Amino acid sequence: MTSLTLKGMTWDHPRGYLGLEAASATYAAETGVSIHWDRRSLQAFADEPIEGIAENYDFIVLDHPHVGLVADTQSLLPLPQPDNPEEVSLGGSLESYIWRDQLWAYPIDAACQVAVKRPDLCADEPTSWEAILRGDVTLPMVTPLLPVDAFDMMLTLVAGRSEEDLPLSEAAFCSDANGILALQVLKALYKAGPSEAVGWNPIKALEAMSTTDDFAYAPCLFGYVNYARPGFRDHTLTYCDLPTFEGIGAKRGILGGAGIGVSAKTQHPDAAVTFAQWVTSEPVQSGVYLENEGQPAHLQSWLRMGQDPAYAGFLRGALPTMQDAWTRPRDVWFLGFVDDVCEVFPSFFLKDRDEGEFLSLLNKIYTHHKERVL
Repeated sequence: MTSLTLKGMTWDHPRGYLGLEAASATYAAETGVSIHWDRRSLQAFADEPIEGIAENYDFIVLDHPHVGLVADTQSLLPLPQPDNPEEVSLGGSLESYIWRDQLWAYPIDAACQVAVKRPDLCADEPTSWEAILRGDVTLPMVTPLLPVDAFDMMLTLVAGRSEEDLPLSEAAFCSDANGILALQVLKALYKAGPSEAVGWNPIKALEAMSTTDDFAYAPCLFGYVNYARPGFRDHTLTYCDLPTFEGIGAKRGILGGAGIGVSAKTQHPDAAVTFAQWVTSEPVQSGVYLENEGQPAHLQSWLRMGQDPAYAGFLRGALPTMQDAWTRPRDVWFLGFVDDVCEVFPSFFLKDRDEGEFLSLLNKIYTHHKERVL
């Protein structure tokens, strides 16, 4: 049996590390290859460049918008593609890590923006965004509007209007009509929920829904399997389809999740790639990974384990929206664009800025970053 120790970096939430740690313990017992996992914050997971982390780790758990920069810097190793991608990939998860015809990570965790409810407090959830805009929804709602989540929801709404090929042009990130409508929905959700939600991420909203009776429904957030598992919190949550725009019906929740990449600086590339393939395989994803708070990315895990009452509230409830998930841009300019958009997004809510004026500002930020990489 081989004796070898590798190092990995993941993100600091039970969903991000417990499944990996448990799977790694099983792998060490079977192969003698040990993996030690360090953690970084959810914000760092979204923002921190991969190149620096790859200097000191064999594995990096990453967000797919980084793959354009990863390809430019060659900080990760290109990976062998699965033999049966149509049986593996859920909602474009595998494809989101392909850039310049190379695969830079295996999807280990799949998520998208989806709706969630307290079934004991919410019998019938709204089905259209227009119902929310009209004020027809009387349910106590919460929407996490931390800047990155608010902007991601704006993209979900624009894509839900069938405008999926973003950016729209060299001068505009999205059309005026769909951008303004998306911002109007966001403003309505801000006014319908607690004002402090402008600083909440999905975890904060899910915690509030599962530990208090303050909220019955959240129309759009990134789903976490843990909160649908009986016993995880005081109250069990059930995931459901996103609302859609009337006459369109597209549920284009922005794709989230995570991939596991192998550092280009690893001294043990074969061993590292072998583990990455093993931990993302269906038996592991459906077994030790899921059993220890991991959120699987393997399509067959969602289909098979969605029949288990312990996981059905997420894996079955979120599946229709997940299968139609929309992949955000991954070009090198996009990360800096998002960072600057997040700097100004709170003012849209807190200062009640005009939707048209705010969209013009986003377009100025977009053109600035697009021109920098030309």
